[in-house]
Amino acid sequence: MTGRIAVAVMMCLMPGSMLWGDDTQAVQIRELTEKVQKLEDRVKQLEQLLRPTQDAERAKGRAASLRPKFEARIAQDQKTYNAIERQEIESLYQVANRQFNTPEAQESLKKLIEKYSQANRTGCALLYLGQMSSGDEKEQYLTRAIKDFGDCWYGDGVQVASYARFHLAAHYQQTGKTAEATTLLDTIRKEYPDAIDHKGILLTELMPK
Repeated sequence: MTGRIAVAVMMCLMPGSMLWGDDTQAVQIRELTEKVQKLEDRVKQLEQLLRPTQDAERAKGRAASLRPKFEARIAQDQKTYNAIERQEIESLYQVANRQFNTPEAQESLKKLIEKYSQANRTGCALLYLGQMSSGDEKEQYLTRAIKDFGDCWYGDGVQVASYARFHLAAHYQQTGKTAEATTLLDTIRKEYPDAIDHKGILLTELMPK
């Protein structure tokens, strides 16, 4: 009899014990899951904090990798213009850098374009004037920059060929010429996938998907 009672008691206790074990395990799993989630959230926060620095470093690296293109184009000017002429070219160009989008800048850039038709800075000057202008004048400056000075480069790795297309595409989008804009953007994607803006950001990242 005693044996039967003992067995009955054990049978009654076993489900409870097993359930208690399952509950404990579930609590532990939940606690571990919460800890893992907190760690993942913390990692995401750290990644977000680090992303601007990482992006800046990548942008800086892109600009540095393209700098030789600018130097090679400047070397061509050394064969075309003497030291005094190159000094004047740079002086005329720097007016725009110091006083961008002012009458003084536009006058200086126009003088540069008129006097030095083969200089690297001339292509940059045309692009600058295109950015400063509006309407048909804007289109004319940017189109000429693309057509005749696509091989020109800024010192920060921006190429006239790609950046002028980028600005002209934006102009076309604003004026309702969506087909022309799409053609220019497609050209950038296909022919200039590594092209950057003055901050070192890829143009393809700035373009509509």
